[in-house]
Amino acid sequence: MLKVYGRSNSVNVQKVMWLVGELGLVHERIDAGLAFGVNDRDWYLAMNPMGRVPVLDDGGYVLWESHGIIRYLARQYGGGDWYPAEPKACGDVDKWMDWQLGFLTPAITPAFWNLIRTAAADRDMAAVQASSTETARLYGIVDAHLQGRDFMAGDQLTIADIPVGAMTYRWYNLEVEHPDYPNLAAWYERLAERPAFQQHVMLPIT
Repeated sequence: MLKVYGRSNSVNVQKVMWLVGELGLVHERIDAGLAFGVNDRDWYLAMNPMGRVPVLDDGGYVLWESHGIIRYLARQYGGGDWYPAEPKACGDVDKWMDWQLGFLTPAITPAFWNLIRTAAADRDMAAVQASSTETARLYGIVDAHLQGRDFMAGDQLTIADIPVGAMTYRWYNLEVEHPDYPNLAAWYERLAERPAFQQHVMLPIT
């Protein structure tokens, strides 16, 4: 059976679980990280020397790093619909997955950590404001990109939507600036209609 190690409130775990749900894969998710611990134990570090979540165990094949796991699952079980093989179409998917890691995550993280995981008295509100401004700017790029598109890589949901979509749920649920981005909002509403997104991403933010 497919096993995913990681706590449900981790956005990186949510990315993997969303795709697992979309693909209808029989699986077991095992809590790990933060309050659950175990990610510092020897047996866990033998699977992932970074000690982070998620980790995938697919019948003895062990893989870590969320986007690597997503790409693997799409190739192994997605039948080509989720991760196209044609180089240009694949590039259109990959760039948004990497953009989420390289730009969106660093931008939103200060706001998330201060507003969600830091006591009110200890929050750096200047960092929150800077984070809010930069994240809103980046979402303006997504909004412009989505003009005339239903999804990040065209007319079909692919793994390009998963990292950006999971982070967008967090953004819309943080007390930060949310400019009026109609294309972004319409895309997000399409994601929010999907049962797997509802089950694995639309969870309490903690």
